[in-house]
Amino acid sequence: MELDLKDYFKIIMKRLWLLIAIVVVACTTTGVVSFFFMTPIYEASTKLIVNKSSERVGIEQLTLNDVNLNIRIIDTYKEVIKSPYIMEIVAKEYPQFSLTAEQLIGKVRVNSVNNTQVMTLIVQDPSHSKAVEIVNAVSKVFQREIPNVMNVDNVSLLSEAKILNEPAPVKPDPFMNLAISLVVALMAGIGVIFLLEYLDDTIKTEADVLKYLELPVLTMVVKMKPEDIHSSQDSKLTRGRKAGEAKHVNATLNQ
Repeated sequence: MELDLKDYFKIIMKRLWLLIAIVVVACTTTGVVSFFFMTPIYEASTKLIVNKSSERVGIEQLTLNDVNLNIRIIDTYKEVIKSPYIMEIVAKEYPQFSLTAEQLIGKVRVNSVNNTQVMTLIVQDPSHSKAVEIVNAVSKVFQREIPNVMNVDNVSLLSEAKILNEPAPVKPDPFMNLAISLVVALMAGIGVIFLLEYLDDTIKTEADVLKYLELPVLTMVVKMKPEDIHSSQDSKLTRGRKAGEAKHVNATLNQ
């Protein structure tokens, strides 16, 4: 059986209450969890630039080959930053963090923009100030220790993370969660409605009888509401009273 757009619309409208109920429940649950139960996570970042060695600055001009070499070596630096060697030094020098080297490795994320000499260190934590302190500590320790690791000193701290007066959490994003919940709830609700329609094999209208049984409808039993029954009884009682009034009786006797 092929359905056109009007048929789909009728199916949805027939169980519109179910769709609304699913959307309301899903969005309400998502909102409550996002606003009241999920812990806000703050983010802090620093930028490091890989440039020419300080011993060579002012002696030679920076060439394209030097830039390309610095860009390629960034991938190596990204691994060094998250190595146990660097993180163990951070954990030892900053015991106030109460984090092990493994935990620090899990917290730090290193990004680099293609074809640039800049690396970005990112740390997320429920405490904004702690995230700032951790990312600054890792950046400084890496800048200090990289000459010992690779015998180079071409890493400079481009910008430090700063503690903001009114930091905004990066997650959760309650409004984004609500939007996703709304879309998912709508899709799930429509899917449930069409599933119920598919499983419903009852015959409800004259059109269904004619379509599925190919038989005409001889009669119909109308379902009446209690107020309709009382209204019908009152109407019959009123007609009976009018028929039995005195003027009608006298007129009959005179004849």
